[in-house]
Amino acid sequence: MKALSFLLAIALALAPLPALSQQDASATVQAHVDRVLKVLGNPALKGPKAEQEKKAGVVAEGDKLFDYVELSKRTLGLSWNQFSMDQRKEFVDLYKQLLEVTYMDRLMAYAGEKMRFAKEMPLTGNTVEVRSELLTKTGPVALAFRLINESGQWKVYDVVIEGVSLISNYRSQFREILANHDPQTLLETLKKRVKEGQK
Repeated sequence: MKALSFLLAIALALAPLPALSQQDASATVQAHVDRVLKVLGNPALKGPKAEQEKKAGVVAEGDKLFDYVELSKRTLGLSWNQFSMDQRKEFVDLYKQLLEVTYMDRLMAYAGEKMRFAKEMPLTGNTVEVRSELLTKTGPVALAFRLINESGQWKVYDVVIEGVSLISNYRSQFREILANHDPQTLLETLKKRVKEGQK
């Protein structure tokens, strides 16, 4: 019996490591989304004075969930190589700010809607898509989170809303600018759009 236990222990020790867990990806998204909804629905954070605190809570949770560098690289595609290291850092920061000013008002309009998580689909060896629905009064809104696993941690690099990919949407806009202008022009354009969105 002792010999059998010993052999079992050796077998377990030599067993190959499990593949990247898709369930971990789903659990990661769900945990962060739940925390965002908790912030948005917090009754103590109502009124103009609490709005900044609420926004800060949403941004902090987004920073934990999103890989903004991966999002930026995939959005720019081959054009990423045209940017210097400093320009890349600036682009990532401005792109993040642009997404915040573009979508924050919609998040602030949250009125208790629920999220329902559905299928998970493997995309590549280290990427998966976690599908979900936002249940609104007018019907469900399809949301899909695309995640990449780097160093054992799942991060979102794209969101697909009703079939429209965040990356694809902005890629076409940025490519149009870069087709006739240099990276610095795109950066200046983003600065203006962020400034306008903050007003």
